[in-house]
Amino acid sequence: QVQLVESGGGLVQAGGSLRLSCEASGRTFSRYATGWFRQAPGKKREFVSAITWNGLRKYYADSVKGRFTISRDNAKNTVYLEMDSLKPEDTAVYSCADGLETPDFYVYYREEGPYDAWGQGTQVTVSS
Repeated sequence: QVQLVESGGGLVQAGGSLRLSCEASGRTFSRYATGWFRQAPGKKREFVSAITWNGLRKYYADSVKGRFTISRDNAKNTVYLEMDSLKPEDTAVYSCADGLETPDFYVYYREEGPYDAWGQGTQVTVSS
């Protein structure tokens, strides 16, 4: 059974940085793309970033472009989200998810549909 575990969340002041990790276990083979989503209190879950299996394609929400960087180390089964210049509005529970990298992924990566495994999430709080 596939399991995704996030880590690296915490409390940081505005302007600070955090690096989130998403470690996968239970996958045997196949090409999986990975995404990060976040959900703030009282709001719907929203797309943050995604990366293809080979790491060559990276996608970002407009709200984080230029501040967040996604990367992966397939030897460690881990995807990272480096978050710089954090703002109070980045406060949320951040969850990673992955799914088979099919042609649909390149179109629908911002939606939850392409992802079939989700982590429990890690809290990120940015104080002003």
